[in-house]
Amino acid sequence: MKKYIILSLVTVLLSSCAQQITRGEQYSNMYKEKPLTIAVMPPINQTNHVEAKDYFYTTLYAPLCEKGYYVYSPMMTMEMFQAESAYDAEMFIDSDLSQFRNVLGADAAMFTIIKSWKRNNVGGKITAGVEYILRSTKTGETLYKREGLISVDTSVSGGGGGLFGALVNLAATAIATAATDKVVAGRICTAFVLSDMPEGKYGTLYDKDQKTPAGKSYIKATVKK
Repeated sequence: MKKYIILSLVTVLLSSCAQQITRGEQYSNMYKEKPLTIAVMPPINQTNHVEAKDYFYTTLYAPLCEKGYYVYSPMMTMEMFQAESAYDAEMFIDSDLSQFRNVLGADAAMFTIIKSWKRNNVGGKITAGVEYILRSTKTGETLYKREGLISVDTSVSGGGGGLFGALVNLAATAIATAATDKVVAGRICTAFVLSDMPEGKYGTLYDKDQKTPAGKSYIKATVKK
């Protein structure tokens, strides 16, 4: 009898481990608050690339809009952030966000932390490591959080076979990688990581994707440009 009980417990444990968590379970606060408007905060740059903060900031608007949210214009909010000494998002990531709700009317604020940014011209890859954190301006709760290490594959092939063909492909790859706009690479990274984000009011799956399997909180992937 004990053997059957033990076997049954093992079966239940294995079954529970096999069940994948849904978006409704992983992002419960998101479905509870149903944010409509999002203010994109200036990125927190932890890399040695000083310019990463400015060019990555502009990559966040389109992917969030495509997820069905109303996103305040980065140009408009940037001017406000600079005027109100809020350009350094580090000061607000763990603080009260009610002022952004009172001034802008934003339901949530999207914070991003750029942890790495590397360009490999010869290898044909641009790799960005970014963490995305969406916080409620009403309750201060974290509604969505996900981190990704995304490599944008910019390699080029088609120069033919043999040593000469390999050299042609190598040269073409180096040129293509060097010519790839940083904004393009950043937008690809953002769209890929935020693909797991529940859709907003203007999305076709708004309030219908709770049972969709949720992705991992940390992902590592290579995406072809």
